[in-house]
Amino acid sequence: MPEIQLAAVSKYYEQDKKRIAAVEDVNLSVKQGEFVFVTGSSGAGKTTLLKLISGEISPDYGTVYLNGAPMNGFSRRIWQRKHCFFGRVPQLSQLVKQRTIQENLTAIAMVRDGRAIGSVQQRVQKVLAMVGLSGVEERYPLELSLGECRRIELAGAIINSPAILVLDELTANLDEDTTWDVFHLLEEMNHRGTTVIMATHAKAFVNMLRKRVITLMDGHIVGDVEKGRYGDISLTKRSDS
Repeated sequence: MPEIQLAAVSKYYEQDKKRIAAVEDVNLSVKQGEFVFVTGSSGAGKTTLLKLISGEISPDYGTVYLNGAPMNGFSRRIWQRKHCFFGRVPQLSQLVKQRTIQENLTAIAMVRDGRAIGSVQQRVQKVLAMVGLSGVEERYPLELSLGECRRIELAGAIINSPAILVLDELTANLDEDTTWDVFHLLEEMNHRGTTVIMATHAKAFVNMLRKRVITLMDGHIVGDVEKGRYGDISLTKRSDS
């Protein structure tokens, strides 16, 4: 099971001819099997941090390590294989509207080295059942609600049994009961060893679950608290430091 480390990582963007720090000088370690909430106001750097962690983007400065190997040094082909460590739900939907749910999930299932592992049909049915959406295989994303589409994307994130889930505002369009069901599923997967890293504004759920809470402000980590609450602004000494 992989461990993630960020060493003095910074990422900048150009805005109105000015260089803006999305994430700046971040040092962070996430061990295998952790459940981590990433919190902060809009624009704090949560999405950029998750993209750096999952290897979707490379840092401008510093290094992101996966099991001690620098991810920004991987070739594209090697990274495609390494990328299967991760299951991702991005902030903006990536479902293809012209494809059925079956076709969307099958395309994700085929990513690992370009071939299916096991029966794709069975795996699609299994993950849809896990997210409470059995029987929607032949429907299209536009026929589903925003909340249902988010659950389909979670199904896609877990279909290849990744070691790490990186989830960006997964529950934003879910009602309270469905959100509880999703958190129950994530906790169950976490107990089986899956690392969960989740950016969220779901304050009530963060406070009740009491997981590790990382708080970002202006691209900097201002809080990192074991069994924390939403928005905790303090840095506790971690056991791996």
